[in-house]
Amino acid sequence: MNALPEDERINFEEHLADCQSCSAEVAELREAANKLGTAVATQPPPALKARVLAEIAGTRQLPPLVRPEVQVELPAPVRRKSFNRRSLFSLAAAGLLVAGAGGIAVDQYRDSSREHQQNQQLAALLAEPDAKTVRGNLKDGGQAAVVMSPSKDTAIVLLNNLPKLPSNKTYQLWLSDKSQVMHSVGVTTSDGPQVIRGGVADKIAFGLTIENKPGATEPTLTTASVIPMT
Repeated sequence: MNALPEDERINFEEHLADCQSCSAEVAELREAANKLGTAVATQPPPALKARVLAEIAGTRQLPPLVRPEVQVELPAPVRRKSFNRRSLFSLAAAGLLVAGAGGIAVDQYRDSSREHQQNQQLAALLAEPDAKTVRGNLKDGGQAAVVMSPSKDTAIVLLNNLPKLPSNKTYQLWLSDKSQVMHSVGVTTSDGPQVIRGGVADKIAFGLTIENKPGATEPTLTTASVIPMT
């Protein structure tokens, strides 16, 4: 799920080819990632932390299990990277956050330091207490999900399955204020995350239009897709 550097990813894929158990685990985790897009986060009750700490303080820990020493001759170790359930779950954790931003497949962002940084930015934004996610289908095809935090005045737009445009066209991103005035926040020609810093907190809708390159000062409303953010 794109949470490993290149060398470890290669080793892991080689391991999957010979391990039915890990292959089944990966399939289950990918299914969980897709379903997470429809999940709704719930804030834990304020008293939960205190109750957990109280239980820990009052619960006796088990003593270490002492086994008789047995001399066993072991075969020479095989130098091969191992993956257990814990490492698989850690691998999935970073990818699940991206899937949770709108059900957009996490494996479309592959193997580059830039994409890894974008995933980290998305995870940090989702962790904000006031983080909110909205999503919708686009008028000319494809989908968009917007993850935003008013307190950070930041949003990340995830675009998926955008139709390919002619070379003289571009997709332009907009944010609408309460007076329904659209403000340009960037252009793109392909899928992927778009980071918007500043001017997010007071906006009520996200828009996407198709414009002539290099972009427009006002949106072409006939091609506009609008997703409410309130």
